[in-house]
Amino acid sequence: MVLKIKKLNENAVIPKAATGGSAGMDLYACLDGDITLKPNERVLIPTGIAIALESNAYVAYIYARSGLAIKNGITLSNCVGVVDSDYRGEVKVGLINLSDKDYTISNGERIAQMVIAPVIMPTVEEVNELDETERNAGGFGSTGKR
Repeated sequence: MVLKIKKLNENAVIPKAATGGSAGMDLYACLDGDITLKPNERVLIPTGIAIALESNAYVAYIYARSGLAIKNGITLSNCVGVVDSDYRGEVKVGLINLSDKDYTISNGERIAQMVIAPVIMPTVEEVNELDETERNAGGFGSTGKR
């Protein structure tokens, strides 16, 4: 599979995997100046790139960077971003500061990770009954602690 990437800003950084075993590619902030995110504040950060997936058999998921989230409380405002195969606009990352301290995002900083994955689009069938299982309608935590 080939992922085509177009720089929309000359200062944009092309996404890349941090290690040979990485599942995702780091996305980088493409900013004219620093942006300070106050506690509980949300911001949309541009990456300066657009992508083209080969077909609708693929999707790009945008996930938080674990270090940024755990160490600083900076995570995605929408939990997981979805870049559909037919989207050609700039990839932007919605971030939220869940900490009690200001956090400054600088140009070129790694802000998220992008994972390319296959898409399975099912045929939807409305039915009157679903098959029975051992759990059935048991809710969250219904299978116990251990």
